[in-house]
Amino acid sequence: MKSLLEGVAATPRQRAEGEKVLVIACGMIAREVLAVKERLGLDHLELTCLPAEFHFHPDRIAPAMDATIDKARSEGYRNIFVGYADCGTGGLLDRVCEKHGVARMEGPHCFAFYQGMEAFEAIADDDMTSFYMTDFLCRQFDAFFMKPLGLDRHPELIADFFGNYEKLVYLAQTEDPALEAVAQDAARLLGLAYEKRVTGYGDLVQALDRAAWPTS
Repeated sequence: MKSLLEGVAATPRQRAEGEKVLVIACGMIAREVLAVKERLGLDHLELTCLPAEFHFHPDRIAPAMDATIDKARSEGYRNIFVGYADCGTGGLLDRVCEKHGVARMEGPHCFAFYQGMEAFEAIADDDMTSFYMTDFLCRQFDAFFMKPLGLDRHPELIADFFGNYEKLVYLAQTEDPALEAVAQDAARLLGLAYEKRVTGYGDLVQALDRAAWPTS
């Protein structure tokens, strides 16, 4: 597996000691947050995650984030960053962020910020019938799609769940042939055209770098 953060060097400022910053993130991007942290030398950045399954239950994100921020404040964290985009909360996550005076990832979802918001906005309309997969979703394809949707037992349901999609787009955070093979197999299984976009970690890099060095 080849990291797509190669060539991104930590600066002297980033190697300096900093006040602890807590990132409260979606479990779907935990590996990626830790990869960025290590490459940028953000030793003072700490991570806690809400369950990845909230991807399917966006109504649970805002209340869980509210409680988690309250807990973090009680533990003495002054600097907190929310490792979520809106992610289907319909603005409710923004209300929680405003209540606590914290920032979150920009954009509607991780599929946008992985590509970079500028790039995503340029192709969003064309991708209306695209089914996105990331490294995480390739690793968890069976656990997140096949078994919960019953596709392993009832493949005839594939048309019901995926009939409105035309293309599977694999947003690759790393160059990993095993993960790409999963994405290609998934496209064939679902009867979709296949496209791979090598995104790396997109806007996550800059967002975590900014969050790690709060100005106040």
